[in-house]
Amino acid sequence: QVQLVESGGGLVQAGGSLRLSCAASGSIFSISAMGWYRQNSGKQRDLVARIDSGTSTNYADSVKGRFTISRDIAKNTVYLQMNSLKLEDTGVYYCNVVAKSYSGALFSSYWGQGTQVTVSS
Repeated sequence: QVQLVESGGGLVQAGGSLRLSCAASGSIFSISAMGWYRQNSGKQRDLVARIDSGTSTNYADSVKGRFTISRDIAKNTVYLQMNSLKLEDTGVYYCNVVAKSYSGALFSSYWGQGTQVTVSS
């Protein structure tokens, strides 16, 4: 199995910055994509940023130019640098990893427990 541990959320003023981290561990054979999703109460979980096994990235339009996703392959860790934060960036951020374990035949999607990001005025 694959476990994800997220860190870096918190309370920040508008215009500030935060950096989220998500470390994957367990019997990981291979990781393809890693990404971050955001969810607010009563709403669906939306993609914020995603990076594949190479260097290809994609971002939600609302965060382009402000957020940067990166990954450390050796550490099985994905980061989300969030700059120029806005009130609407508030939400629970979930890490997502698409990985294949040593015991699995297929790639599966794994989710972190979520970390709260609150942007205040």
